Formats: sequence, C-alpha cells, structure tokens
Amino acid sequence: MTDRLLPPGATASWLQWAGGRVRLLRGGPGTDVGSDRPPVLLIHGGGYDNAAISWSRVFGPLARDRSVIAPDLPGFGDTEGIEVSGDPDELADLVVGVARSTGINRLVVVGLSMGGDIALRVALRHPEAVAGLILVAPGGLTPRLRNAPTQLAAWLAARLPDPVLFGLGRVAGRFTDSYLSRMVHDPASVDAAIRTEFGREARRPGSGVGYGRYNQATLGPRRMRNNLLPQVSRIAAPTLFLHGVDDPLVDPIGSRTAAAVMPHAELVLVPDCGHWLPVERPDVFLAHANDFLTTLP
Repeated sequence: MTDRLLPPGATASWLQWAGGRVRLLRGGPGTDVGSDRPPVLLIHGGGYDNAAISWSRVFGPLARDRSVIAPDLPGFGDTEGIEVSGDPDELADLVVGVARSTGINRLVVVGLSMGGDIALRVALRHPEAVAGLILVAPGGLTPRLRNAPTQLAAWLAARLPDPVLFGLGRVAGRFTDSYLSRMVHDPASVDAAIRTEFGREARRPGSGVGYGRYNQATLGPRRMRNNLLPQVSRIAAPTLFLHGVDDPLVDPIGSRTAAAVMPHAELVLVPDCGHWLPVERPDVFLAHANDFLTTLP
C-alpha cells in the first residue's frame, strides 16, 4: 500500500521467504561501511506494531552512518504468506536468516518489548551473529504475570478459539487511541502519523494474529514459557537495557534482574517514560543508543 507509513531514510523491499514474503525496511550507506560501524537490526514489538511504527522516529538518524534493516515479523505489517507460529525461537532464527540473506552476518540487534524477547534469543541461539544488543522494555524476562489468577486468566484467554480470539482483537482495534494512551506516559508524545499507521495496522485483515500466536506460544497456565532469566547470564555480547520508569506493560524489574547477571550489560531507567521509548522519547533513545554503538569494539 502506497499510503503506509515509511520512516525517513528507509526504503521498503520484499524478500521471498518460506512460501511468502517478508517486508524489509532498509536504510544507510550499505554493509561495507567499515568494521567500526556494525549494521543494526531493528525488531518491532507486538500488538498492532510493525517495523515502520516503533522505529519511525529513530530509523533515519540511526541510518546516517550505518546500514539499518527492520523486518515486519510474520502476522504484522506487510509481511504475508508465511505461517504464523508465534514461537519466539523460530522468530529469532527468521530474523537472523533475513539479515544473512542481505549479506549481513554480524550486527547489533535492537528489540522492543516482544522484539526484545526475540533479540535475546538471537544472542542465545546465534551468538556469532551479535556484535551488541539494545533491549527496550524487553519481554521474556518474567517468570509469571502479576499474580497466579492473572496468569491463569491470560492463558485461558489465549486458548480461545481463533474466531473468538481474533474477533475480540478486531473489536479492540477500534479503540486504538485508548490503547496507545495506556502504552505511553504522555499521550501527546505520539504524533498523528504514528497514530494513523497504528490504527491502519489494527484494521488490517489478519491483524492481531502475529501477537495472538506469540501469546499462545509463551503463556502457560502457571508461569511464562518464555522466561529467559535462567539463561541470560550466558549472553556475552555488550548489552544496553533501556526501560521507562513508568512502563505500565512490562515491569522494569525484569530488565534490572537480567542486567545484574549478564557480564557486559548496562541498565538505563528513563524517568517520565512509559513502554514505547523510541516513540515517546526518541531523543533519549538515540542519545543512549549512539553512545553505546560508538563504544562497541
């Protein structure tokens, strides 16, 4: 669709993949810039997100002096025709395969929320491919949701028949302004172009399937199946955690706990910020990201 949001500095292309195609946003001077500027892979979050939404305000600045790629995951955006399993390990393998198909074998992986869970798995499953990690309010770092009843209720909801589950998702997609307001500390920080694309994504046929399948794959009746806290100490890559202090969706305690046990990790807690740091505080995200990128060996 020609009216879809496209971040400044990005061009959209499609890769044939597993019987379908992956939309890939690309920018920057290419992969042969030099070893001191590793390419960056951006992995978006769940819900009604896609690669253009969460990274729209930071893609261009990141791509000024390095190659940047950002795929739409299966079930999101303009990626189509690929089986949507929602399994975060499979998604980690997919994004690494997509990067390698463009000639990139080693990169900095940046993941937001659900994308942070996937980025952590890239580092665990493909350590040779990871020059560094930037994790923004990452998922995959909690043993259980708030309490046992909440965990059980979420698991039961994810087990609803597809027509009911995704029908409810389409109803919820009519209230995107309310949904957005709960994600951020200051709703005024979300500009009109992002709101429009978020609403368009919510109304897209098949919207919600990607995140629904992810929840089905990761929610258990008593605990989270994707909890990586017992494994993250194995990640040796330099890692930067960025987490809004006022995040209403992902408790910063997971980032705090993981950063404490990873050998080369740093945590930055951002005051007056909710879940969506690259959208609501892009200047803060870019300042810390660029400082981190310049220190990588």
